[in-house]
Amino acid sequence: MGIRKRKAEETFFKILMVLACIIVGSSLFLIVGTIVVKGVPYLTWDMVSKAPEGGFYIGKEGGVLNAIIGSLYVAGGATLLGLIISIPISVYLNIYLKSGSLLSKSAKLAYDVLFGIPSIVYGAFAFSIMIWLGVRASLLGGVIAVTLLIIPILVRTLDEVIATVPRELKHAALSLGATRWETARVILRQIKPGIYTAVLLSFGRGIGDVAAVLFTAGFSDNIPIYIDEPAATLPLAIFFQLSSPIPEVQGRAYASALILTLIILVIVILSHFLATKHKHKI
Repeated sequence: MGIRKRKAEETFFKILMVLACIIVGSSLFLIVGTIVVKGVPYLTWDMVSKAPEGGFYIGKEGGVLNAIIGSLYVAGGATLLGLIISIPISVYLNIYLKSGSLLSKSAKLAYDVLFGIPSIVYGAFAFSIMIWLGVRASLLGGVIAVTLLIIPILVRTLDEVIATVPRELKHAALSLGATRWETARVILRQIKPGIYTAVLLSFGRGIGDVAAVLFTAGFSDNIPIYIDEPAATLPLAIFFQLSSPIPEVQGRAYASALILTLIILVIVILSHFLATKHKHKI
């Protein structure tokens, strides 16, 4: 009787897992399929090679080159700045502080809370900072907002990656007379694939977020040259295009979404290649 019960439970949960996989896979296929079917007919060379021209949002000529470059500027700048800030934080929490100390636990709890805060809150906070500093809506404002958004992602991801490094490696380095900073360099070398994963997650979150940049980056039909100029992003361009009642402009929104998806796909492939390459060297 007990064997039959265990087999029934195993079969039941196996069916649940299969159904979960089917639901997730079907959802992904439906989302990507919708974007491809509705976006490909409107995806032209002008869409990726030209900035919006007069009347673009009412069906006239032009493209979203300004939004593509603006998205790369905002997400790339925020990811770089966030990485510069997050790596020392993660190293301090895991190398310099004692494992399980009150400060370490409190800091990790705080970053867990920050991780779950909606992006619009970061946008509002960054907007308040911009007003205090006298910074107008610009590329700099967008980078500040997205940096605040992705720092918790980077810190918690790097923290989890560092936790996978065997403690014996840290103890061995310290026993050989290495300083804590030298030990940190050894550990950072071991987690290079994890750093690429953290960068991927942060860049993907930054380039796809609209709430954080809604009030901070502004919007412009021109490609930003200076950091104090307004910068368009693909999520904002998609939002404005979908808000149009003109079917052709709505189709361009799906084409813009397809471009954004392809950019993230390229980043995923590149990150996977770099992580695999460095994993073999470790």
